[in-house]
This record gives sequence, structure tokens and C-alpha cells, in this order.
Amino acid sequence: MKIILPIAAALLLTTAAGAQTPGKEGVAAARTTNGVANWTTYNADLKGSRYSPLDQINPGNFKDLEIAWRFKTDILGSRPEYKLESTPLAVDGVIYTTGGTRRAVVALNGATGELLWQYAMHEGKRSAESPRALSGRGLSYWTDGTKRRILYVTIGYRLVSLDADTGRPDPEFGTNGVVDLKTDYDQDLGDLDTGEVGVHSAPAVSGNTIIIGAAFREGFTPKTHNNTKGYVRAFDVRTGKRMWTFHTVPKKGEFGYETWLNNSADVNGNTGVWTQVSVDEDLGLAYLAVESPTSDFFGGKRPGPNLFGNSLVAVDLKTGERRWHFQLIHHEIWDLDNSSAPLLMDVTVDGKPRKVVGLPSKQGFFYVFDRATGQPVWPIKETKVAKGNVPGEWYSPTQPIPSKPPVYARNGVEEKDLIDFTPDMKKKALELTSKYVLGPVYTPPIVSTPEKFGVINNWAQGGTNWPGGSFDPESGIAYVYACGACISSTGLLPPPAGLSDIPLVVGVAGQPVVMIKGPGEGAGADSPAPAAAPGSGNAGPPRLAVDGLPLVKPPYGTISAIDVNNGTIKWQVAHGETPDFVRNHPVIKAMGGIPRTGQSTYQIGTLVTKGLVVAGENQFTRTEDRPRGAMLRAYDKQTGKEVGAVFMPSTQSGSPMTYMVNGKQYIIVPTSGGNASGEFLAYALPSKR
Repeated sequence: MKIILPIAAALLLTTAAGAQTPGKEGVAAARTTNGVANWTTYNADLKGSRYSPLDQINPGNFKDLEIAWRFKTDILGSRPEYKLESTPLAVDGVIYTTGGTRRAVVALNGATGELLWQYAMHEGKRSAESPRALSGRGLSYWTDGTKRRILYVTIGYRLVSLDADTGRPDPEFGTNGVVDLKTDYDQDLGDLDTGEVGVHSAPAVSGNTIIIGAAFREGFTPKTHNNTKGYVRAFDVRTGKRMWTFHTVPKKGEFGYETWLNNSADVNGNTGVWTQVSVDEDLGLAYLAVESPTSDFFGGKRPGPNLFGNSLVAVDLKTGERRWHFQLIHHEIWDLDNSSAPLLMDVTVDGKPRKVVGLPSKQGFFYVFDRATGQPVWPIKETKVAKGNVPGEWYSPTQPIPSKPPVYARNGVEEKDLIDFTPDMKKKALELTSKYVLGPVYTPPIVSTPEKFGVINNWAQGGTNWPGGSFDPESGIAYVYACGACISSTGLLPPPAGLSDIPLVVGVAGQPVVMIKGPGEGAGADSPAPAAAPGSGNAGPPRLAVDGLPLVKPPYGTISAIDVNNGTIKWQVAHGETPDFVRNHPVIKAMGGIPRTGQSTYQIGTLVTKGLVVAGENQFTRTEDRPRGAMLRAYDKQTGKEVGAVFMPSTQSGSPMTYMVNGKQYIIVPTSGGNASGEFLAYALPSKR
């Protein structure tokens, strides 16, 4: 392991003003309490709101925003990064963020973007073998009024505490500022370099407690069902000492163990918390959105409901003891893992104040519970679902379906969802899908055959993914992006010898089964079926498209305003310009055009301010009034009307945030993708001259 020291200790930067040493002096010069509004956690606060009361940028002037400064992350690693998903922090005029292929931490001047210090760690093989590489989602800030610390997890799964002023590791934390998260883990990972576990989310820090989850490889084909278990742990923010561990796969004798039939909890893994953890400091509870067990589409090695897989679990902040849980999916076999940070909301239901927790989902359900007791605010009925016939599988006869709010995103793929711009297109869509199974959200997977390749679905990629939602505490409304055209086809086949010990993995009849990277949290929309392997003698299933257009009808991406006071959808808009290949299609032009379709992606997070909902586009388009690029769009948060849009030279790939320094409000958007490497764009209103 090699540590890159903060640049303050290694070099001098020469500027027009002469030699200047970044680091403590640079941070001290940038820090201010004059006209400042901070953003001190990944989601603005521990409640996950992504809300700021700032209103200098408002519906009347959003269109006037200009790029005030920009910070390119290419130097933060051995090569440029094209998947920048980090949301920065803003503390007293200083921006802190991760970036680059090394997952470096940098401090920037919030008014100018000037680099103040940098820290990174060379982890060699351990980094190369990590299931969660690149810059990750962000970091955390802690202070006791005297000490100021930046905390984050490296690619190799080490927790680091840095002095916020200098970027130097805290010598009182762990071993020289570092805690090895692959040790003291209540399980043996074997070789620490190759033991599969990592995380890309930011730690949750409340008081003196740091909470860390776990993540694994994105993919349909794990090597073994007995993978690492995704336990959640807490550490002391001053010393790095472990405080508690919550076993997301229960150990023998613990609550929930009996839900893994045949003692299968002993020989199955994953079930981690890879999204953000939210905290109610008044109730002393941390809320864990737990993912699926191994494996994504076959659970025959783990019969039973499998607690705490696909559950929302509230644990005691000080002890890690379970206070309540609700399992959203019993025995998950659809890769519909919990992907979003829980939203802690104070609302008024039936005339009474309620403290609730809401969870957006890939299914397009928005689950709402009393956050002290875990009781559903509106009935969640156990509903009978179809039983499959995959050999060796165990099926739950029912799944919990919320009565309110209504579904806010595509919820399965059925005939009514297919493209119907013209009768001929609908006919072609029906012909194409005749080789597949269609159905609602919990349609069970099938074994792939030449007659039925698989199930067309929006399981892994649809609905709301890792950016989650946002919440306006003034109105009690949650704002959630969802992908409506992120579909794929899924079939199962036995793996070849040596690939996996799981009896059935994702595959297509007539084609070799290979290690497939699954969409999970990071795949585009309208994913084509896998192409036939060279020499396979099989043309393979067709692409899920009709005449070059998406198989399903618009909208391809939406933002929904969900009124949590009464469980209704206040408004919904198609977010994003209609893609060029759709808008310019001959059939669409002959129709005289169609309403804006929105864009399909999994990467869009929303920001809420005093008057706006802000989100960028994840696809390039070209229109008559601007060059090819993407737009950062703002909507009136009460009506959903678009009130302004500004040009971005690249596409949004993380979630935006906002802050104020010296009385000036900024909005930072992480951008990357395609040919554009990672860059932070800071927008502000033009300065008066």
C-alpha cells in the first residue's frame, strides 16, 4: 500500500501571484462564514433530503446561469475516469469531493475551484481486484467544533480519516489514520487482496458514529452463492474502533435465521447495504436499505423468504440492534435490490403530524412507514404472485404491494407497454415479443429455450436507482426520477464447469454462457439481448427495438412529485429532451413529432431548493437553437412546469448539489460519459460588472 501525501507536503504550485503552498494555508484562506450555506453530507443532511432553502437562483433567473468554474478530474489517477458519480460537500466555502480512477480526495476553493489539497492511496492488487472501483459516490464530514475531519472509503475497502484543513491522515484514528474494513468483520475473507467486498457510497456520520455498508460485483454470474456477507458496521469517529455489527444475513440463533430454510444462511452471501444510510438522530435510529442475497435471478440455494434481504431495517444508532424491519420482497429473484437512500420526512397525514420514512424503488413503488415503529402509513397488502417452474427454485406465494402512493414508474413490461406509434410498429413489437414472456413486475424468470428466450422486464435497471429521490420539508413532497425504458431480457441456463457453483445463471438458449456483467446499478436503457457468440451457429435473440426505436412506448424517463401527506402523485413530467434518434426518425417526423419523451438512464438525481427541482440530462441531443450537448433543467416544484434550462458540455452522471459562499449561490453538477471524462461544473448567476 502506498499513500500519496497531500500536495502541500510534496510540491509548490506556481500561480500568477507567485509561489503558493496549498494545504492548511489554502483552506484557511478559502474558508469563510460570510454569506455561507453549507452542504455537509452526501444527501445534504442525514435525512436524505437533497434539499437546500437557497433561493438566489430561482425560477426567474435559472436560465441565466453560467459556468463559474470547472474542475477536471483526469489528474486524479493513472487514467481519466468516465463514470464520475460523486456529489461534493461544501463546508464554509471549501468543496470536498472524491474523483478520478484512484478515488482521490480533493479540497477546492468554493468560489474559484482552485485545488487546495489532494489525498489518494495506491492499493495495488487490492484496488485492481475491488468490486467497486473508480471515484465512488462521495465522502463525509465531521467536526466537534475544534477538530474537522473528512472520512471516506478507498477502492480497496479501507476507511480513512483526513484532517479537513491539511488532507493529512489523523494519527489518532485507526492505524495512522486508516481502518482496514476487511478485518474484524465477523467472517473470514481469506486473502485480503482478493476477498470480495468494497463500497462506493459515502459513510454516514452521526455524532461520534460512522456507519459503513458493503457492496459486491455488479453481475448476473457470481462465482459462488457462498459469497461474502454484506454486514453493516459502525466505528468510533475519533478512534476508528468498531462499535457494532449488524448481520444482514442472520447467524444461527439470531432473529431471522429461520427464514433461510435448511440452514442456508450459512452458505449464502451478498445482502449488503450499498446505497446511502439515513439517520434520525432524535429517535437514535439508522435506516438500512438492504440489497438482495446471492444470486440475482436464482435463489434455489437459499429457500425461504431470506431476511434481511430486500428489507428496510431500522437499527439502534448506538448498539446496532434491530428495532424494526419490513421486507419489501420475499425471496428476491429479480435483481430488484434496494437502491435508494431512505427519505426521512415530517408530513401531515389525515390531519396529524407523522414522522415517516419513504423508500423509492426499482419497482416504481414508493414505500412509506412510520419511522419509529415501522408500521406502513397506508396498507401494504400481501398479494398473490405467479409461481415459476425453474428447477430447484423456491417461490414466495405473495409479495407486499403498497396501496398508496400509486406506482410512479413502469411496473413490469406487458403488451400495453409496447410501442404503438403506428399499427405496423405495434404488429412488429408483438412479433418480436412472441419469443419472450411478458408480464407484471414479479413475473418469475424462466429457463431459456429456443421457443422462449427469456422474460422481457425492467427489473434490474428500471424505476429509481442509486441516485434515489429528494424531499421538500416545506411541502411534504418527494421528487423522484425513474427510468421508463430501461428494459432487458433475462433467461437462465446451467453454467459450464468452473464458471459458477450456482445451478442456473443468466444465459440465452443456443449460445455459450459467459461471465456477464449485469446492469445492476449501472446499465443503459433498452439493453439489447446478448449477441450470438462467434461460431455458435445461432443468430441469437433480436434486439429489443422496433425499426430502431425503443420497444416500449414513452415516457422514457420521468420526474414525479409524490405528495407524502396524502399518498398521491401531484405531478409527473418527462425529463430530458427527446433523443435525436427518436425525434429525427422518419416515422416520427411524418407524424409531425411527438411530445417530449424524456431520457432513459439510471444516473439522474434531483436537487430541491426553495423554488426549484433541478436535474440534468444524461444523453446528448442537438436542436436548432444550440449545439450538441445536454441540458441542466429546472422545474417549478409546485407545478412541474419547466422554468429554465442551461447548456452542459457533457452529461450529468451524478447528483447535483448547491451551496453559497460570500453571498453567491452555486450549483455543482458532476458530469462524464461517452468521450467526456469526469468534470465538476459549478454554475452561478453572472457577476455584476
